[in-house]
Amino acid sequence: MDTPDPATLLAAYDAQLRRDGEVYPASSVTPLGPLLLATFGTTRGFITYSTLATEEGPATTESVRALVEGALEHYRAQRAIRQVEWKTRGHDHAPGLHEALVAAGFVPEEPESVMIGDAGLLALDVDLPEGVAVRQVHDEADVRRMMQVAGEIFGDDDETVQAMTEELLDRMRSGDSVELWVAEADSEIVSTGRLEPVEGTEFAGVWGGATRADMRGRGIYRALTAARARSAIAHGKRWINSDSTEFSRPILERSGLLKVTTTTPYVWKR
Repeated sequence: MDTPDPATLLAAYDAQLRRDGEVYPASSVTPLGPLLLATFGTTRGFITYSTLATEEGPATTESVRALVEGALEHYRAQRAIRQVEWKTRGHDHAPGLHEALVAAGFVPEEPESVMIGDAGLLALDVDLPEGVAVRQVHDEADVRRMMQVAGEIFGDDDETVQAMTEELLDRMRSGDSVELWVAEADSEIVSTGRLEPVEGTEFAGVWGGATRADMRGRGIYRALTAARARSAIAHGKRWINSDSTEFSRPILERSGLLKVTTTTPYVWKR
């Protein structure tokens, strides 16, 4: 299959997945100039945009600083909000954004690669180690087990794991299209991942890919990704997108996905 060049994929990413494409299914969304200030559940804020330009013109150091300060003021006023993520992209015109975020108390996390490619590139048959099986989970108990394992692998604190778990359970109860997948060995979850088909777009995102350190390098992540890619195709999606760490980026790259930009989350905690 022919994969478009990175510039074409980046244009599709910007057009379909930025701003509105990132705030479903937020519990509330408040516009602030070019920003969308979303709240997920009751405790987590998320800031997205397709550009930092304002009605007055292109982004400047001063206008960017004002947007950061205004966004943080919005979330500070909501006492239930425990943390806020501002998601930056490496290709954006964002003068002074890093400095403004750090000055406001946001802490940058590790940069990730935005990977995009045809879902068919990933929807392959992958041999699993003996005793390992991949399946989709639906039951609350399985979801809680999955999120606990993912939290341990990512090093998340208990509060973050609990908030993400409750958010996912609420989405599943509401009939949301999010899918949760695990790989198990001897009934123990050893790898986790989500599939998030994005309504009104050609995209489905693969998120939360986490594999226990002692089980890496054995094809388990590839098999879990293949299962999600097949499901994405069944949903009518063409493209898979993923914000990838340096563990998963090489795997997706070998499968034919392309790096189109980088993303760095900046996180503020109350």
